[in-house]
Amino acid sequence: MKEKTGFSINGYLVLAVLLVVAAITVVPLGQLTDTLPILSLVFLGLEAGALAGFMKVQPNQAKVMTLFGAYVGTVKKNGLRWTIPFFNRRTVSLRIRNFESGKIKVNDNQGNPIEIATIVVWSVSDSAEAVFEVDDYESFVNIQSESALRNMASSYPYDPQEEDAIALRSHPQTISETLKQEIQDRLDRAGVTVHEARISHLAYAPEIASAMLQRQQASAIVAARTRIVEGAVGMVEMALDKLQEKDVVELDEERKAAMVSNLLVVLCGDKHTQPVINAGSLY
Repeated sequence: MKEKTGFSINGYLVLAVLLVVAAITVVPLGQLTDTLPILSLVFLGLEAGALAGFMKVQPNQAKVMTLFGAYVGTVKKNGLRWTIPFFNRRTVSLRIRNFESGKIKVNDNQGNPIEIATIVVWSVSDSAEAVFEVDDYESFVNIQSESALRNMASSYPYDPQEEDAIALRSHPQTISETLKQEIQDRLDRAGVTVHEARISHLAYAPEIASAMLQRQQASAIVAARTRIVEGAVGMVEMALDKLQEKDVVELDEERKAAMVSNLLVVLCGDKHTQPVINAGSLY
């Protein structure tokens, strides 16, 4: 069921017409013996019934109208409107809303239990679908958003296993776009448009958080040490080349090995080294 425009006219114009008709029909009421006052009473009754057709439509609001169970249209024009009094009207908000899910526990695609939550920004785009296709579109948005979040979280690892792999923690923009599309696919039938979906909470479950923190720290230490060693080797190589280029001192292979060892200890050590001054000869 798709949205269509329902019948409505300017309420102020209708109100002015009803006031004029009421002023005309009230005059003959004093002559109760004539037929004209009876017609005046009939017109006044019709005018009183017409008052039920007035409705107020606020900005970003829609009135979904039905007649004896049949959908007859939606009114979105703002202000005082008038429609057929027999129409049953239901108000639907078209304003943008926020929904924040609770923290849910789910396993990522590596089997690690994680806690995750999301914030979804959405609005109703088709009032007819929102009212007639689902029983309660607000509850439908909440449940389907959490279902999409659970499905998305189980499709990616928490941390990247490879250099270019997409992960929940390392690619927030990509994950947000994927989650938005996942939710939108589920909410299309309810006439809802998802404007934004992003992760608001992401962490390992408490039972493995300590172990995973140690693993992350170990990975960071290994990565840092690897870079330090690469830089230290380059510095040692540069030092030996400079000494040989400028003919500062000649070193045999054994002395070069000792110098390399000492430089690597100084450059790669995690604590400051204590210098030792050799007061003897060169050899």
